[in-house]
Order: sequence, then C-alpha cells, then structure tokens
Amino acid sequence: MTVLIVDDEERIRTLIKEYCLNENYDVLESSDGKEALDTIKNSKVDIVILDIMMPNMDGLTAYNEIKKYNIPTIILSARSEEYDKLIGFDLGVDDYVTKPFSPKELIARIKAVTKRFNDLTDSYIYKNLRVDFKGHVVYIKDKEIKLTPKEYDLLVYFINNKNVALSREELLSKIWGYDFYGDDRTIDTHIKMLRNNLGEYRDLIQTVRGMGYKFEIK
Repeated sequence: MTVLIVDDEERIRTLIKEYCLNENYDVLESSDGKEALDTIKNSKVDIVILDIMMPNMDGLTAYNEIKKYNIPTIILSARSEEYDKLIGFDLGVDDYVTKPFSPKELIARIKAVTKRFNDLTDSYIYKNLRVDFKGHVVYIKDKEIKLTPKEYDLLVYFINNKNVALSREELLSKIWGYDFYGDDRTIDTHIKMLRNNLGEYRDLIQTVRGMGYKFEIK
C-alpha cells in the first residue's frame, strides 16, 4: 500500500513516514497541495494524509481535486474547531485527525479507513462512467456498454493503475498471461476497440509514445 503524506512541515512528514515504513507501507511525500496533485497524477496512491494549512494550495482546495481520483483521504490539521471538521466531512473526507496527534492512532485510522474503503468499493465511478466490479458491467450515463472480456480486463487494469504509464509488454503479460505469443498489435487492436466503446470517455486512455498507454485522470 502506498501512502501519500502531504504537509509543509518536514518533521511531521518524517514522523508519519517512520511509522508507515514500520507497517511496510510505501511512502510518497509532498509539501503542498499542488505538489500532491502532481504526485497523484503520476503515481499510484492508495491513501492520502493531507494537512489543511499549507502554502500554494491548502488541503481543502486540494481535496476538491483529489476526490476525483477516488482515493481515501485523512485530513491532518492544527485546527480543532467543529466548523472546520464539518467542512472537511461535507467535502467527503474519510477521517479527520487534529494536531498534535498520536502516530500510533494515525496508523490505526489509516488501517480502518483503507479497510472500510476496500469493503465498500465495489465499483469505480468517474463522472458518468461507472464500472461495477462485482457484476463485471460498465455503464455510461446508466446505460450498459458491451465490452469483450479482454476489453473489460484491460479497463479494470487501467483503473487500478490510473495515471501510471503501462508498457505493451506489461499489458500483454497481465491481461493475456506470460505464455501468450501475441505481439503489440494485439494490444493496439483491443485498445482501439475499448476506446470506441468508451465513447466520450475514450480520451481517458492516453497513448504514451514509445512505451504503451496510460489511464489518465486530469
């Protein structure tokens, strides 16, 4: 699991990082909201620990963008007023921890939030696009779109690795298996069909020149 720690205080990031590494979590760090959004766009992030008071872009402003990526988020702030917590929860944050905090409690909250998120996440939603993982069905504006099994598997793999550039070789290996003897044309053909079926959302699958493809959420 990868934790993104977003705080302008290096000592806070270092403290949280130490406890996360003890749990064998991978850790990414950002010092403000803008940097956090850049990290999310270019890396796989499973949960965000997000400070409110930061330069360049505060935490609540950043969260308005972060929530588009469907990533669970814990707000971390020196503010303790009920009004500020209500704003955070109204925006949809998953938990709120007030500074000063117990690192052990924060780790417990990370575990609780990720477990709750994973238990509830039976679908992926982006605007009017919805992927029902349990039913293996994809909808656009509540209308089912027909995908072949391999197109569906490709879409799910892209979603699980959003904003990560994926090589054609990796896609062949993960979707078709190591013993498959196809070539790049197999991937390109299926990507073309998948894009056509996604219609207005076709541009979510971006071509990465000289490498492969990326499911990009802007």
